Amino acid sequence: MVGTRARSGNGWVIWLTFVVGLLLSVSPMPQFMEILRPLWLALLLSFWCLAVPHRVGMTTAWVLGLAEDVLYGTLLGQNALILSLITFLILSLAQRMRNFPMWQQCLVILVVFGLAQLVQLWLSALTGNRQPTLALLLPALMSALLWPWVSYLLRGLRKRLGIN
Repeated sequence: MVGTRARSGNGWVIWLTFVVGLLLSVSPMPQFMEILRPLWLALLLSFWCLAVPHRVGMTTAWVLGLAEDVLYGTLLGQNALILSLITFLILSLAQRMRNFPMWQQCLVILVVFGLAQLVQLWLSALTGNRQPTLALLLPALMSALLWPWVSYLLRGLRKRLGIN
């Protein structure tokens, strides 16, 4: 009983990784690298949705999206919609993704994040905030390339702390 309670008490680590993801999303980068900034929060959310879907889901995605909206100063609900879309697609593909080799997981992440970035591009064009450009897909590519390292690090953290 005590072991189960101690294991389930490590949920704060998941939220700590989300805070780190939010900080990485706004951390300063050189101007030429800004277009390549990975989708940190989406990467972390995707991992935790695959690892512990009973703890991290659509509500978590919506709350994190609203936090990202406030942090970026964008239209309220825009990033919440994007992260909810990513979470829905990842949860829909979760059973298959768990069995995929890492390179196929990277391709799924690339497609899902690419679709989310295209929705972001569409929303930006509708609101008139940004000129439409397909360079917005580069963060999806960078995120897919970082997926093996992020999932490996978080898997080790999950095993070490017994997060279930």
